[in-house]
Amino acid sequence: MKKYLLFLFATVSLFSVNAQTPDDALRNSWFIPNGSARNTATGGVMASLGGDISANHVNPAGLGLYKTREIVLSPGYGMNNNKFSFRDSSSGVNKSAFTYGTSGFILGQPSRRGGKWLSSAFGLSVSQMANYNNHIAYKGSNNFSSFSEQYLEELVRDKADTNAALSNYIYGSSLAFRTYLVDKETNSSGQLKGYQSLVPISTGVIQQLDKISTGGYHEIALGFAENMDDKLYVGASLNIPVIAFKQDTKYRETDATNNPNNEFNYFEYTEKFSSSGVGIGAKLGFIYKPQDYLRLGFAIHTPSIIAFKDQVRAALTTDTEKYAGKLSETSDNLNSGNAGVREYNLVTPFHAIASASYVFREVENTKRQRGFISADVEYINYSGSRFSYGGKDEQTESIKNYYTSINDATKSYLKGSFNVKLGGELKFDPFMIRAGAAYYGSPYKDSELKANRFSLSGGLGLRVYGVFIDLAYSHLFNKDVNFPYRLNDKANTFAQQTGSAGRLMLTLGFKI
Repeated sequence: MKKYLLFLFATVSLFSVNAQTPDDALRNSWFIPNGSARNTATGGVMASLGGDISANHVNPAGLGLYKTREIVLSPGYGMNNNKFSFRDSSSGVNKSAFTYGTSGFILGQPSRRGGKWLSSAFGLSVSQMANYNNHIAYKGSNNFSSFSEQYLEELVRDKADTNAALSNYIYGSSLAFRTYLVDKETNSSGQLKGYQSLVPISTGVIQQLDKISTGGYHEIALGFAENMDDKLYVGASLNIPVIAFKQDTKYRETDATNNPNNEFNYFEYTEKFSSSGVGIGAKLGFIYKPQDYLRLGFAIHTPSIIAFKDQVRAALTTDTEKYAGKLSETSDNLNSGNAGVREYNLVTPFHAIASASYVFREVENTKRQRGFISADVEYINYSGSRFSYGGKDEQTESIKNYYTSINDATKSYLKGSFNVKLGGELKFDPFMIRAGAAYYGSPYKDSELKANRFSLSGGLGLRVYGVFIDLAYSHLFNKDVNFPYRLNDKANTFAQQTGSAGRLMLTLGFKI
């Protein structure tokens, strides 16, 4: 497999290495949503099945199968086991954290419309669509490129003079310039002619990345559905995404030669980043029963519009041995002790889901049903993610050009992809046994970026006296890529990520 990928992306001087990238769009779109334990055990199938609170976040028409009231709680626990291969070096790291699935209440009742409209249902629920608790760590030897080269690109691109290099790039290049990771080059008359990195790339450096992230993508859903003659169910939900993400990054490059006279020992960059967002979106769908035992479903998830506010603090320490010794600088020192703030909007990609379910012994008395098998096919247009300016100040031409460049990069980097899910349940009243599988396709347009996710799941259920308890376990096999830094003028190196993630989910529900 090739070790490098050329990828052009835009930057702005204020945030340089902290500017948006298509990876930020992926963080808010390429994930495996949590559901109830029943939904988790059956691989996430829900677009034609209904009768579960998870339908409020998949196909709200599924609420139409409710004719009673229900309260649901779904606590869970997630376990990540990450493995990385970076420049022929392998490593692994684990991270576990509590999570939760779809929780809330549903109010089903006879319809007030009369005629063929038999019943209606309202649902209010919250679900964790993505769990950001994770740990990424890897290291390897590189004699091709350096993290420091992004600072060179920035200063050269802007034709920055010495004063600009000292003060205009307080989260990146100015830190590098002040600690002599990057220094000026002068001609024979002492005039500035460019900049140079003191990292001895040709003889190699040991690169090491460590990132710890927390938070989640949460979704509040207010759904409504109606039932026509127990044949057609139509529904819609208003969705409010609430995002909280924090990440601590430590990146280090060390001289691979241990030469005390080559004017470089190491540098270490640290960053504290947080992102919070609130938005709005909608989901629409229907379920149709052409036969008593067959259900067909279709749902559309409109793009969500999310307003984000990011904050960042950065620090850099460089040891250039006899050249300038060991120096440190922080963005706080250059910004009156304040974090950098950036406000922007993100439009997430739309989803389309088609589904079919076969219910064994489909009768009105669900206790006499003997199970089901269901399949969902979902299409997500990841390349449709779009960033836009969200600040209060007037948008300048340079900001417009920046977001145009970022959106063009996102469109060229990502693509649309299909997800396929299959699951089923067998009933042995009052017990149930469930199993499922799901495949999530790669969002990357470049075939060199090997990425997909595959999960296997199973679980048990118990229904007695208006109380139900479900337990599920899902095991995810993950394949992805991670870039330690991005360069415009040189092919980029990346780590191949594999490993697995386990998710344990418990749902406790009450009919009221």
